[in-house]
Amino acid sequence: MTLQPIVETMTSDSPRDVLFRFAPMIYGPTLLFALGEGAVIPLIPVIANRLGADVALAALIASALVVGTLCGNIPAGWAVARFGERLTMGVAGIVILGGLAGVVFANSLAVFAAAVFLIGFCAASFALARHSFMTTRVPLHFRARALSLLGGTFRLGMFVGPFISAALLGIFGDESASIAFFAVCQVATILLVFLGPDPERLVPATATSSAVAPAAAPSLDEEDTGEPVTGAIPIAERAGVFRTMWRYRGVLSRLGLAAASLSAVRSARQVVLPLWGVSLGLDASTIAVVVGVSGAIDFALFYASGQVMDRFGRLWAALPAMVLMGAGFFALSVTHESGSAALWYGMFAAVLGVGNGLSSGILLTLGADLAPAEEPAAFLGSWRTLTDGGGAIAPVLVSALTAAISLPVAVAAMGVVAVAGAVGFVRWVPRYVPRTR
Repeated sequence: MTLQPIVETMTSDSPRDVLFRFAPMIYGPTLLFALGEGAVIPLIPVIANRLGADVALAALIASALVVGTLCGNIPAGWAVARFGERLTMGVAGIVILGGLAGVVFANSLAVFAAAVFLIGFCAASFALARHSFMTTRVPLHFRARALSLLGGTFRLGMFVGPFISAALLGIFGDESASIAFFAVCQVATILLVFLGPDPERLVPATATSSAVAPAAAPSLDEEDTGEPVTGAIPIAERAGVFRTMWRYRGVLSRLGLAAASLSAVRSARQVVLPLWGVSLGLDASTIAVVVGVSGAIDFALFYASGQVMDRFGRLWAALPAMVLMGAGFFALSVTHESGSAALWYGMFAAVLGVGNGLSSGILLTLGADLAPAEEPAAFLGSWRTLTDGGGAIAPVLVSALTAAISLPVAVAAMGVVAVAGAVGFVRWVPRYVPRTR
């Protein structure tokens, strides 16, 4: 049986119908991976501490997951461009099983850290493969909603995963149960990727190419003058990751840095909220409730963000998100000595949750808008390296400023980063990103 009749049938369907028909194959691997990763992330410092690490070293080892993802983006872009999304995700899933084995059987901190880094390195392949798929298959008018749903799928897994881990720890009393759950999720992912229908083949890029704005890539090509050049430049062969980075250096150094600032503000929120609660002397359960409510608000708004971007434009999601989070950080920084500091803490945690929820999917969508239609994976590897880099630097910046000056100053500094990012979005989004309508 050939795939030709299936492809011909789907070309007559709307892209939205095709996406929903293949939703298990498109969103399933991301959900399974996020569930497993979310179950294991809270245990990394615990296992590191059991192996002899102090608090500072345990935090450093936990950051190896983020550093691994950061380092894996460019190789993942190369692999997806060369071997395709299905093979890249399948092989990455198999390697992650090896990393989980290293986590279970590690007898030293060095081996444990290397295993955590390997898991993070391969995690980049899952994120980038689906990002590349959406870029080439989803039409512009529906792109933001599809990518917001992808981001929401990941957030759902990261939100539910820790609760699954807590239940497994309550039943078995051993961290190995949560690691085994991650392994089961990976096996299911590998089987789904290799044995299920391949969306990359069943939904060819040519089926929706007419709906994708062709002006997105040409507007990024710049001469030495720095001005946009009109007209598409055909590519006869793969440009390669580093050549692609150089070719699109203009947008990466401008809009890419604004996107990195959004990623930094998001990451800082996850660090600042628990630290602020501790500095106020609140108990762990109160802090958990505040952080949980903020996360629930964030998750509840993920699809609304896509609706706003598709209906009104990308800037209408990016700018309010940055303004809200910047205002939340600035306001929080001046309430530490207030008599109602705990009340302000809960209120501004909710504000940060709203801002973060409004930004759901914006980095994925902007990357898809900017990526060249001929070879998006290489560009997306560079784009994700920038955004993940911003997310990795923010906790270090918060820690350094807290140690050198104070936590309120560190929080205010993240407000400055948010304002700078908002200015960058206002300046560069209208120039580089096509309007959806």
